[in-house]
This record gives sequence, C-alpha cells and structure tokens, in this order.
Amino acid sequence: MSFLGIIPARYASSRFPGKPLADIHGKPMIRRVYEQAVKALPLVYVATDDARIAECVEGFDGNVIMTSATHRSGTDRCAEAAAKIQLDRNIQVNVVVNIQGDEPFIDPLQINELIRCFSSPDVQIATLVKRFGNGEDIFSPNTPKVVVGINREALYFSRSAIPFLRDADRQEWAVKHTFYKHIGLYAYRSDILRALSQLSPSPLEMAESLEQLRWLENGYRIKVAETEHETHAVDTPEDLVRLLSLRY
Repeated sequence: MSFLGIIPARYASSRFPGKPLADIHGKPMIRRVYEQAVKALPLVYVATDDARIAECVEGFDGNVIMTSATHRSGTDRCAEAAAKIQLDRNIQVNVVVNIQGDEPFIDPLQINELIRCFSSPDVQIATLVKRFGNGEDIFSPNTPKVVVGINREALYFSRSAIPFLRDADRQEWAVKHTFYKHIGLYAYRSDILRALSQLSPSPLEMAESLEQLRWLENGYRIKVAETEHETHAVDTPEDLVRLLSLRY
C-alpha cells in the first residue's frame, strides 16, 4: 500500500500571518513539520499557494507543489495536490495523509498510528484522538471533542463537552467519564479524498465550524485510533512562545 503525506500551508493567517515561515531556533516552522513527517512517510509534499513558502521548501530540498488560492480547507488543498502529484510522478497513491502545517513537533509515531488503521480495507478516513488528562479543560470550545463508538469509529465531533452527563455535576464529569479530544491529523483513501472535496458545507459543519462533520453528515465513516502522544498546534505568536518554553 502506498502513502503520500501532504502538508497544506497558507501564508495568510488572520491570527499569525506568515506562520509557516516563523523561525524556530534557526529553522522555519514548515521545515520542522516536514522533517518530522519524512521520518514516517516515504513521500511528503508541502502544498501551498504562496511563492514565499514554496521558495522556503525548495531551499531545504523539500518537495513542494503549488495549489489554488481559493481552497476552503486543508482537505480541499490536499485533494488538488494529491491529484497533481500522482499525475506529475506517474504514480498511484492509495492513502493520503493530511499533516497540519502548524505542528512543528508532531511525533512520527502519531502518523504511524494513523496509517495502521488502513490495514483494514473497509476504512475510508482515519483520525486520532487522545484522552483528556488530569487538569485539562474538557469544556473549552477551542478543543474539539469526539464521541467514539464500540467499533472505534467517530459518532460525532463537537466543541461542547460530549456526552452530557445528566446525573453528575459538571465538576465531576472528567472523573465520571472518559472524554476524548480530537487530534487534527487525517488520512483518506485517495478516491474518498476526491469525493470529500466535492461536498458542499453542511449544517452541522457550519454550526460547530468543524469540517469533519460534513463527512459524517454525508454518510462517510471515520476510523479513530487512540494516541498517547501529545500534539501542540501553533495558532498565534503567543502559542509559539509557550511551545518553545516547553520544548527548549
């Protein structure tokens, strides 16, 4: 089975413009993501619409492909990039892995955990979850939560704490039930990725501002693998300062 890693990267971020090029101890963020990804995948590309990011990737001899500036999501950018890469290299890819470009210290083991889901031929899409740890805020709307079925497929994603524990005080929820937070790493079979890119925004997606709800609403199944490895996304310059204080 062949795997292709794609790192969508935009320059124009409202909260952190130029984020992929932010310096992290002598290396731009996008390079650190790329170098972690190639530890787990044989073929990795950065997909961008910005010449500055493309020039940066070419500067460290990474693979980069230019994509449209009109994409609504990283998934759509991945779909265009995957189609172009397969055509340009005359290869057939079975599974595309969407790696967030703002997680410079992503653990390659997380990617391995994700791609192992595709040992089953029935898996269409896969993602990761992690149990909330002691002291973590299950009620924060900035951390999407996931309800997982007994077949280890996602039932629903929400910014609210789900499920609602009717017979317990909110202060007791985290000890009365196992809550899962979503780790925003995805993998898709190539044909499924093409189909997802053709879907229109859905009511649940727009309500929660979570793209993966569009897929569930349209009947696609999302396999869930549980990881023990933490992830650290950088959304703002302040996030980067906090992350560097933890890592260095």
